[in-house]
Amino acid sequence: MSLDAFFQAEFDEHAEAFAATRDVVVEPFTRLVEVCLTACRNGNKIVLFGNGGSAADAQHIATELIVRYEVDGAPITAIALTTDTSVLTAVANDYSFEDLFARQVEGLCREGDVAIGISTSGQSENVIRALDMAKKIGASAVGLAGRDGGRMKGLADPLVIVPATDTGRIQEMHIMLGHMLCGALEREFRAP
Repeated sequence: MSLDAFFQAEFDEHAEAFAATRDVVVEPFTRLVEVCLTACRNGNKIVLFGNGGSAADAQHIATELIVRYEVDGAPITAIALTTDTSVLTAVANDYSFEDLFARQVEGLCREGDVAIGISTSGQSENVIRALDMAKKIGASAVGLAGRDGGRMKGLADPLVIVPATDTGRIQEMHIMLGHMLCGALEREFRAP
């Protein structure tokens, strides 16, 4: 395949994933925004977590909320559970990698907070356990997933599922949805 054909194929795949996502995520995404708005209005926080590229997405979204996405203003309380290397390595070593996020959710989340799990497959055990812990605490367990939602389906509510199978396309849609979440929260809390 020529570089030009590869380039065109990548854009075509992105456009297909974009169109398919747009058709199915309006309702769960709207509910996700409403859950986050309610939490922030009540002085609660948003915690985000995922593995690999989804860890990077969690950090990216949390940064946009704390610093700014497009509008300067007060920080929107958010934290990525993927950044504290001492906690990450201690939990993985002393407990298990599967408890990596659940242990942090248990220690950092309170009733009314929002726990956003991100998993392209919807199958990541450490994300599943963290969402389960969030529910036990009384935090909102919500998520971004791909494919058919995997094990996150029925656990995270709302669950925004990108209807694609390619990990790269799912991640592209997740960060777009993350930016949209940041933009919606800024409209409420940083509007000029």
